[in-house]
Amino acid sequence: MTGEHPILELKGVNTHYGPVHVLKDVDIHINSGELVCLLGGNASGKTTTLKTILGNVEPTTGSLHVDGDEMTGRATRDIVKKGISMVPENRRLFARMSVKENLEMGAYLRTDRAAIDADMDRVFEMFPRVKERLSQKAGTLSGGEQQMVAVGRALLSDPKLLLMDEPSMGLAPALVIQNFELIEQINDAGMAVFVVEQNASMALSIADRGYVLQTGEIVLADTAEGLLNNPEMRSAYLGET
Repeated sequence: MTGEHPILELKGVNTHYGPVHVLKDVDIHINSGELVCLLGGNASGKTTTLKTILGNVEPTTGSLHVDGDEMTGRATRDIVKKGISMVPENRRLFARMSVKENLEMGAYLRTDRAAIDADMDRVFEMFPRVKERLSQKAGTLSGGEQQMVAVGRALLSDPKLLLMDEPSMGLAPALVIQNFELIEQINDAGMAVFVVEQNASMALSIADRGYVLQTGEIVLADTAEGLLNNPEMRSAYLGET
C-alpha cells in the first residue's frame, strides 16, 4: 500500500431495494496504483456495488470512503470530483454527438483549461484513431472505437480511480484482448483500476487482487494468483473440474 489510506473503501455495506437485501456486509478496498477485479455472475450484486460507489444507491448500513473521506450518501457529482470515474457497460456514448463532444463531457466538472487540453492530448497519444474521428458522430464508430472514446471520456475527468463495468461486454474476442491490454496499460501508468467482470480468467490475468461476489456477499478475496489456483474458484467460475 503506497498511501495512508485506500483510494476506495466499502465498509460493512448493506444495500436494499425495498425489502430485497442486495448487498450483504460487503467490504472492499482499493489502494493507490492497484488493479483489482470484482467477479460474479448475473444478479450477484456487481451493478449495485458500482451504483453504491457512485452514489446512485445509498447503503442501508455501512460506509463509503473515497481517498480517506467518508462519502456515504453524497451525490454522484461529489464522488466524481473526489476522483472516481467510470467506463460504463456497453460504453453508453452520446450517439448523436461528435467524438470530441463526448470526450469533453468527461471534463464537465473541471475548469482547468490548460490541464484539460493536456489530458486530451494524452488521450490522443493513447488512441490516435480517436483523434482521426473527432468530428464523427460517436454512434457511427465501431465497438472497439467506441470503447476507446468511453475510456478517453472517463480519463478526462482526471480520476484517481477508474471503474470499468463489464469491459468485455459486446466485444469480439480479439477486441476483448485489446481492451484488457489497454486496461493494463492505464494501470501501468500509475492509475488505480477497479474492473467489474464476468470473464474471470481474463480479469484475473491482469489483476493484482480480486473479490468474488455471490448473491450479494463476498465469498472469496485473494490475490489474482490465489484465486486462479483456488479449487472452488476454478470449478465455479473458470469452468474447470
